[in-house]
Amino acid sequence: MDIFDKLFAAKNPQPSGPVEFIVAGLGNPGKEYESTRHNAGFLAVDRIAAALGIRVDRLKFKSLCGEAVIEGRRVLFLKPATFMNLSGQAVTEAMSFYKIPAERVLILYDDISLDPGRLRIRRRGSDGGHNGMKNIIYLAGEDSFPRVKIGVGAKPHPDYNLADWVTSRFSDGERKALDGALEHTIDIVKLVVGGKIDEAMNRYNS
Repeated sequence: MDIFDKLFAAKNPQPSGPVEFIVAGLGNPGKEYESTRHNAGFLAVDRIAAALGIRVDRLKFKSLCGEAVIEGRRVLFLKPATFMNLSGQAVTEAMSFYKIPAERVLILYDDISLDPGRLRIRRRGSDGGHNGMKNIIYLAGEDSFPRVKIGVGAKPHPDYNLADWVTSRFSDGERKALDGALEHTIDIVKLVVGGKIDEAMNRYNS
């Protein structure tokens, strides 16, 4: 262990007690997908982890994982490494291991119906056509997952291929708007984990 790791460990001791909450950001692994629209969930988890001073880099549950204590609760952060369409494999494996109900699993993911910079928090609901959420709901057998939809912008015209759009990168202006929204995800996670999802919705569902 080098000096940086020792300082990091001293400043960020391993949380103790049972995991009580899961926060999963959805995306695709691999450098070719970094910072693309479909990886907004990964970007959110990275931003939250940086604010909390934790790492999300431990391999478990087919994911990169990290832990923190938020509002007195031990929280597991996940970035599934299964590719988007199989996100449920990672999320439900972690849920089963820790016996966490869907109501205590917050999912963060991209939404093409919202402009960059916009957020929409929901207590539960359908997959809305998002393949990552579709797989999570299918494997869990329920849709009562709280979620944060992160706006990434609509296709420039109806004939534009959806897969090409969601794996494209943001313009400078879009990325600036997205960065502002990602800053809010830190507060949203704290509110949701603390049982204040109504307050989060009132504050950030603009």
